[in-house]
Amino acid sequence: MKFGEILKDIEAEGKEKHLPVIEIGKGRGKSDVDVVRVFVGKEVPHPNTVEHHIAWIELYGVKQDGQVVDLGRSEFAPAFTNPNARFQVPVGDFKAFCALSYCNVHGVWQNCVEL
Repeated sequence: MKFGEILKDIEAEGKEKHLPVIEIGKGRGKSDVDVVRVFVGKEVPHPNTVEHHIAWIELYGVKQDGQVVDLGRSEFAPAFTNPNARFQVPVGDFKAFCALSYCNVHGVWQNCVEL
C-alpha cells in the first residue's frame, strides 16, 4: 500500500465536511504579513465531540523548484476547539500549498491550491 492510497479528497466528501479549505491573504496590524489559513468544516461544521473530531491540520508549501516544505501543524482537543489554523508564511516563495487534516473517524483528507 502507498501513502497516497489512504488520502481522501473532495470526491469522498460526505455530509460532514472533512476537506481542508485553504485561503491566502494578508494579516492584520502593522506587520501586514502573508497568511495562509486552513479550515475544516468552514461551510458545514464538522462534529467536534470526543467520539468524532478533527485531531490535526498540517500545511505544506511547494517552492518554485518543486521542493516541499513542511510549514507546520496544529493539533486540536476534541469538543473544545474549532479546527482551523493560521500560518504566517512568505506566500511569494511558493507555487502551491497543500493541507492535510485528520478525522479520528474518517481518516486523512487532502487539498491543494496552486498560486
